[in-house]
Amino acid sequence: MQFAHRLQPLQANVFADMDQAKARARAAGQDIIDLSLGSSDLPSADHVIAAIQSSLSDTSTHGYLLFHGTQSFRQAAANWYTQKFGIPVDPETEVVSLIGSQEGTAHLPLAILNPGDFALLLDPGYPSHAGGVYLAGGQIYPMPITEENDFLPVFEDIPAPVLNQARMMVLSYPHNPTSAIAPLSFFQKAVAFCKQHDLVLVHDFPYADLVFSEGVAPSILQADPDKSVSIEFFTMSKSYNMGGFRVGYAIGNPQLIKALRQIKAVVDFNQYRGILNGAIAALTGSQTQVQQAVATFQKRRDAFIEALHKIGWQVPTPVATMYIWAKLPERWSHNSIEFCTQLVEKTGVAASPGAGFGKSGEGYVRFALVHEPPILEKAVDKIAEFMEK
Repeated sequence: MQFAHRLQPLQANVFADMDQAKARARAAGQDIIDLSLGSSDLPSADHVIAAIQSSLSDTSTHGYLLFHGTQSFRQAAANWYTQKFGIPVDPETEVVSLIGSQEGTAHLPLAILNPGDFALLLDPGYPSHAGGVYLAGGQIYPMPITEENDFLPVFEDIPAPVLNQARMMVLSYPHNPTSAIAPLSFFQKAVAFCKQHDLVLVHDFPYADLVFSEGVAPSILQADPDKSVSIEFFTMSKSYNMGGFRVGYAIGNPQLIKALRQIKAVVDFNQYRGILNGAIAALTGSQTQVQQAVATFQKRRDAFIEALHKIGWQVPTPVATMYIWAKLPERWSHNSIEFCTQLVEKTGVAASPGAGFGKSGEGYVRFALVHEPPILEKAVDKIAEFMEK
């Protein structure tokens, strides 16, 4: 049986590989403490669930949902954005609903890249960003981000031949996996760079609210208020604990929104209207749950960091996201996959190897703060035993 060549670069996936390792550990009798996936364990708010439940008995919600049927959700998303960032948004031309933001970031390259075109991606970065480029037949130029540069790419290091073939740049801050935040001044530099080189600027923004210091993480559209080259992706998964409902949206340049709509039109409709009703309730209702989620992850962060420091593993305290990006001890600095595989098989503690997020992620491991402090502290105790042996 013959398969398309585009499947070749999709063979490896950090989450799939760890899933196999977890399965082997379970089969061997290990109790798993899963810190490998950033899937929030917190519940969706009651008023969100109530909105979805009340939709079920309304038979008008049971049919296909096309673009114009999402108008109420797009209006809610536009209002939420303007209230938070102060940039006006046209819900008709500058917003599109998505079946999770990952659907959008994976489909957008199909609208931008021709075979052989380059996309500039963060290294390390979120794996689905690369997947969409490969499906479009594009090439990837990894922009290394290091602790020495505050996990920000150095645009001046991008070779001229690559820039001549490049069509898009993908950023994502607060960043997964490093948890770094980019200042507005960096975004302004990125916008100017993309204008100079005729690049589409894509910003994946799932952790817009998960910031532990005062203030908010900047939006790319604050650096590009005219939406001249930029599109930004949002999700309901992190702020509102709605990961399983698969709701996201994009806001940005009208031409980019239209192009993404054209791709979506031949791939899918939209999710069930009742789910969008729940998302509207989340965006327009009380934001207390968002504040509580941030406080919860900050508490977990502090507990996990303190426990790591007690066992002698010095890790910086992140200012955002739901992750700890930890530099591995020297023994494991060149094989994060082996470290994570052995860790889960011998202790049941699952983490994500840094190498799974890109070449520059080697030497690190990512822990997701998706359990309460006592379980996180128990996980660190198991890590200490493993490292001593």
